[in-house]
Amino acid sequence: MKIYTKTGDAGMTGIYRNERVAKDSPRIEANGELDELDSCIGVVRSQLPASHEFQPILRDVQLALMEIMAQVATPSSEREAVKPLPENLVECCEKHIDELQERCDAMGLDCGCFILPGGTAVSAFCHLARSVARRAERRLWTLHKIDPLPEEALVFVNRLSDMLYSMARLEQCASGMDEERWRSFACKF
Repeated sequence: MKIYTKTGDAGMTGIYRNERVAKDSPRIEANGELDELDSCIGVVRSQLPASHEFQPILRDVQLALMEIMAQVATPSSEREAVKPLPENLVECCEKHIDELQERCDAMGLDCGCFILPGGTAVSAFCHLARSVARRAERRLWTLHKIDPLPEEALVFVNRLSDMLYSMARLEQCASGMDEERWRSFACKF
């Protein structure tokens, strides 16, 4: 079986029920950003040992992103045919953020400052995934204005960027490397 179909060569692609849409439509843009985010998280996971505590969390995130992509690919008028998102998606993410943040606080990390992304490979890749999550969130809101998306998806992607930020900071600190700070949130620019 060939992987290429040639059906997208003229700038159109297929979505739910083989509807054809422009490859630069807000729906495809949003799904493309989610796909990139999913890939970035895969890169983070590839840098971690299989037994690392982040592995099952990030695997669950990837599975959730696939479910969100199915929701995004489907027009709201047809969405009842798509598996609904888990009801506790946001709550689980917030639970992980709170746990990560408690550990960051216990290590004395100052959360009132801007951090220069980098440090360890895992920390840097978490920051990259965080920034892609922010971009994906912006594209989701663009689509949401045109065709409403489930609120759970919008909130989850917002929280996910916070979780990736906390993971980056915790991983960097656990490695023994100092964070490079830019400025305090409280300073006047």
